[in-house]
Amino acid sequence: MNPDNFPTPDATVTAIEPSELKQRIDADEAVTLLDARMAADFEEWHIDGESVDVVNVPYFEFLDGADDDLLGRVPEGDPLVVLCAKGGASEFVAGTLADAGRDVIHLDDGMNGWARIFERVEVTAYDGPGTVYQYQRPSSGSLSYLVVSDGEAAVVDPLRAFADRYREDAAALDTELVYALDTHVHADHVSGVRTLDEAGVRGVVPAPAAERGITYDDDTDTVEDGDVLAVGEAAVEVLHTPGHTSGMTSYLVGDSLLATGDGLFTESVARPDLEEGEDGAREAARTLHETLQERILSLPEDTLVAPAHFSDAATAAEDGSYTATLGSLRERMDALSLEREAFVDIVLADMPPRPANYEDVIETNLGRRSVDDEEAFELELGPNNCAASQESLADD
Repeated sequence: MNPDNFPTPDATVTAIEPSELKQRIDADEAVTLLDARMAADFEEWHIDGESVDVVNVPYFEFLDGADDDLLGRVPEGDPLVVLCAKGGASEFVAGTLADAGRDVIHLDDGMNGWARIFERVEVTAYDGPGTVYQYQRPSSGSLSYLVVSDGEAAVVDPLRAFADRYREDAAALDTELVYALDTHVHADHVSGVRTLDEAGVRGVVPAPAAERGITYDDDTDTVEDGDVLAVGEAAVEVLHTPGHTSGMTSYLVGDSLLATGDGLFTESVARPDLEEGEDGAREAARTLHETLQERILSLPEDTLVAPAHFSDAATAAEDGSYTATLGSLRERMDALSLEREAFVDIVLADMPPRPANYEDVIETNLGRRSVDDEEAFELELGPNNCAASQESLADD
């Protein structure tokens, strides 16, 4: 429904910025939300947290006003925060509730505004040359990294929606952004490598990923297993780690931190079905097991795993980053000690839904589909779902 066509409540309501709401949730303040989107959209993704109480009542139920039965389904809040997709419906619903005497505000720009939150934390456990920062997008659980050393910087798994942010941060840190590295052909977000390459940063894609049919590999650099890139004093070693995809590649930074992309997370392992579908998932899971055992878990136990995603099941480290040592992951994730076929069975047993619009996102990241910035942003809204089920893999 066009926001201009909503009835006009008498009350005027205050808007809360997404960043302020995020601060309240991070501080474990009690937050009560009324999500006024359609039930299917709410079920696909919504704001959650230990201190968050969220209820879904679609906006159309308020079009004829708020009677006692409807008000009985709406929770009280201090104040109640109403949200929708873009902010129009929530402003109407919040006004209607304010007319009924409720203490209420609405989320400015709705879930679209929530998806624009992009925070940076320093990974203090990294003990190699220079500094590593982790970028966190809480709406989707996407993570990317900025490696800074001796006046140079590289970004790993950049998001197109925040391409300018990486350059601005590098400049603020008095460094030159020299590399933009992708770990693989992403299925959940539109990569920023090409955007940054066009801005003068050297875009880098793994050669095995380019073999999937990337159309722009002549315009970017490709790297092979064993190659080493220099970022100031920090060496970035290329490790081919297939399983999630055939071209999945990790980057070992300063012999200390392994940017694993979607191969290994702090709470799960990769799902193996996004490239070849269900028919190829079993063989891909076997490849993933080999990769984990022979390429990743063979590294020192104090190697810091820095994944490209986190889920609601993930627990942040003391520095606020979603990272963990290989040794701690061995202890908490039984799946990492399983024999191959047992590992394959458990990974395939309870596969979560595929990421929203994943086929279109893949085609965009291969360069076969052109989208403008707004369409790219819309394509990647929602959870990433690039991991296997955490419940089946967790340590009992």
